[in-house]
Amino acid sequence: MTGPPPPEEIADAAVLKAVMHPLRRRIMEALGRGPATATKLAKELGESSGATSYHLRELAKYDFVDEAPELAHGKERWWRARQRDIRWPRRSEQNDEMRAVFDEAQRAAFTEDLEQLATFLERRGELGEWGDALVFSRGSVYVNLEELKEFFDEYLELLRRYWRPEPGPDARKVLVRWTAFPDADGEVQEGN
Repeated sequence: MTGPPPPEEIADAAVLKAVMHPLRRRIMEALGRGPATATKLAKELGESSGATSYHLRELAKYDFVDEAPELAHGKERWWRARQRDIRWPRRSEQNDEMRAVFDEAQRAAFTEDLEQLATFLERRGELGEWGDALVFSRGSVYVNLEELKEFFDEYLELLRRYWRPEPGPDARKVLVRWTAFPDADGEVQEGN
């Protein structure tokens, strides 16, 4: 694959449930570092190979992982994370089941993001020049809903422009998080 995968919208709550399982998220994170067998993942994650094997098959059922047969020797099965650009429907377009799963997934993701940031802040002294690589901006803008959608689309295009299937020389994985939300205490400014 030469460029990022095409965006795909998924509105099936079962798919979101499948990928939000805590062990499956850990498996996906581990496979993000490179292909592995169920046994290798079990050792790395402190789980049984039966559990990792089961969850790999579930992730494969929803196209989050693929087998890597070129790495196999004998009966061992190697797996790799499948590159996908998944988009979820707007919350207002989701059914009740999807909305409940999506809300829980967002809460879990925000918690995980804050934990990863805390880990970076604790260990940044060990990272050499990368310790200075906290890119942060805090601000606000006045936009209408269409402008906010355009803003987000431009952010996604920027993210896709820097997408690489593998790290290049002198590169490391950088966690990118962008969040924008209305000021719940603010009011809509009516046109003049």
